[in-house]
Amino acid sequence: MVKQQLTPSCLFSGAAACMAVCFTHPLDQTKYRMQVLKSSNSMLSTMYRFGLRDGIPSLWGGLSASILRQGTYSTARFGLHNHLSSQLLQTSGRDRLPASWNIACAGVSGGIAGLIGNPTEVVLVRMCADGAKPARDRFRYSNPLVGLWRVWKEEGAKAFGRGIGPNVTRSVLMNVSQIASYASAKQSLLASNNMTDNITTHALASLIAGTGLLQIVRNGLRDEGPRFLMKGWTPAWLRLTPHTVLTFVFMEQLRRLSQLTVSQQQRDTAKM
Repeated sequence: MVKQQLTPSCLFSGAAACMAVCFTHPLDQTKYRMQVLKSSNSMLSTMYRFGLRDGIPSLWGGLSASILRQGTYSTARFGLHNHLSSQLLQTSGRDRLPASWNIACAGVSGGIAGLIGNPTEVVLVRMCADGAKPARDRFRYSNPLVGLWRVWKEEGAKAFGRGIGPNVTRSVLMNVSQIASYASAKQSLLASNNMTDNITTHALASLIAGTGLLQIVRNGLRDEGPRFLMKGWTPAWLRLTPHTVLTFVFMEQLRRLSQLTVSQQQRDTAKM
């Protein structure tokens, strides 16, 4: 029973994240380029500079790597969270999980997903940052699969572990702030405000989850000091908020579409 629920949830979550990143990728790319340049220029001026130099379509350079990363990392973190929470619901006999249990499931699944997604994160960073580097220093991966192969061939498997500590920590915080916040917010909205399970509720709950990302800021300031805010944080935060909203809205709509399709198939079968 759990496997039947897990598979479509994984697919919907990964697909929704891939759809969302198509809209937010220019901000993600700008974040990595600001980090490479170590510049104090604003996000908008940085985007304008590269858009003017290379053309507006260039802001979506490296999108294939973003899609591959979301297809692995987000599928894993949402799918694992769904699996863990489903198991806990079954063993406990509860109708809904307490917030603390949601947080625990989100943290564990986020950490595992961070490990799974780190190789694609390495390639993503390189493909996005290439445009900010001198021509002689660029990796020039034609696509992320070629990038993964070249990293393995030229640098060995250890290269896939670069930045794994911060990435796993970020993934844990991200999952807790997004998934746990969204699940709890949605449950509360449906239970206490006479709201129905529709796109308005999904958007509001996802917006609440997006504002939960302030925890990441607090941790960044604590661990790295004020310079944390100068390392491409503005486009990162501006990307994460709409990315969170779009991901959950797309995910819920894909689930609803799937349910409608199944219902229609059942009605058609009953008529036969």
